[in-house]
Amino acid sequence: MLRFIFSRLLTFLPTFFGVTLIAFAFIRVLPGDPIIVMAGERGVTPERYQELITQFGFDRPVIVQYWDYLKGVLHGDLGHSFVTKKPVWDEFFTLFPATLELSLCAIVFATLLGLPAGVIAAVNRGKFFDRTLMSSALIGYSMPIFWWALLLIIVFSGWLGWTPVSGRISLMYYFDNPTGFMLWDALWSGQKGALWSAIHHLILPTIVLGTIPLAVIARQTRSAMLEVLSEDYIRTARAKGLAPFRVNGVHALRNALIPVITVIGLSVGTLLAGAILTETIFSWPGIGKWMVDSIFRRDYPVVQGGLVLIAVMVMIVNLTVDMLYGFINPKIRKR
Repeated sequence: MLRFIFSRLLTFLPTFFGVTLIAFAFIRVLPGDPIIVMAGERGVTPERYQELITQFGFDRPVIVQYWDYLKGVLHGDLGHSFVTKKPVWDEFFTLFPATLELSLCAIVFATLLGLPAGVIAAVNRGKFFDRTLMSSALIGYSMPIFWWALLLIIVFSGWLGWTPVSGRISLMYYFDNPTGFMLWDALWSGQKGALWSAIHHLILPTIVLGTIPLAVIARQTRSAMLEVLSEDYIRTARAKGLAPFRVNGVHALRNALIPVITVIGLSVGTLLAGAILTETIFSWPGIGKWMVDSIFRRDYPVVQGGLVLIAVMVMIVNLTVDMLYGFINPKIRKR
C-alpha cells in the first residue's frame, strides 16, 4: 500500500512542472497586449509603455521570464495581479470557498441520484427503467451547459419565479462571511431566512453543474454493476436465499464501486477546476469567473497562478481517490 501511494506521489513532480510550463505559455499565445489592456489604448504614452514593459519584465527573454516565474512558484510566490495589485494566492483562496461549496453540492447531487439510477438500470437490464434512465443520462451528458442553464433560468426563474438568477444570497441579508462558505455562515448568522436564501441561490447552479457528472456516474455504475452481477459469487449469494437488496446493494455494489469512485473523483477534480460556464452564467463569485475575467484582462499572474493552483487541487483529489482504493479493494493494500 505504501509503495502504491509513493508511486503516485512521484508522478506529482513532472506533472507539476508540466502544468507551470503550460500555464506560462497559455496566456502568452493569446492575442492582445496586457500593458494596453491595463492602461487603455489612449491611457499610456510610449515612454510609460516602455517603463511598464521593463517593470513587469516583458523585455527579458521568455526563458528567463519562465525561470523567474518557476522560482517564485517554488517559493510560494505566485505574483501580484496586474489589475488589483493583490497577491494571487490571497485572491484565489478568497474566492475558492465559493467554487468548493458549489462543486461539493453538485457532486453530492450527482452521486445521490447517479448511484441508485445506475443500480436500478443494471438490475432491470433491458427493461423500461433501464432504457428510460440511460436515455435520460445520455441526454444529460450531451446537453450543452450554457443551453441547459439558460433553459432552467427561463423556466424556474423567469416563468415560475421560484429561483433567483444569480448571486449567492439575497441582498437583504448582510453578515460576515469569515469561512467563505455561504451555507455555513448563513446558518450561524442568526438572521432568519438567510440559510434558505443561500440554499435557494444554490439550486440552479448545482443542478446545472451536477448534470453531466450525474449522467457519467449513472452510466458507469450500470456498467460496473452488470459486470459484477454476472460473477459466480453473486449467483451463489442468490442461491443461498439472500434478500435482493443485500445481494445488489451490499455484495454487488461494493465490488462495483472502484470504477465508480474513479469517475466521482475525476468529476470532483473537473468541478473544482472552476466550473467556468456555470459560474459565469450565474454570476457566481468563484475561481471560474475570476479566471475568465483575468483572461479577458490579460492578467498574466492571475491566469498562471490560478491554473497551477487548480492543477494541484486536481492532483490532490486524484491521489485521494487512489488511496480510497486500498480501503475498498484489499488486494491493493498488499502492493
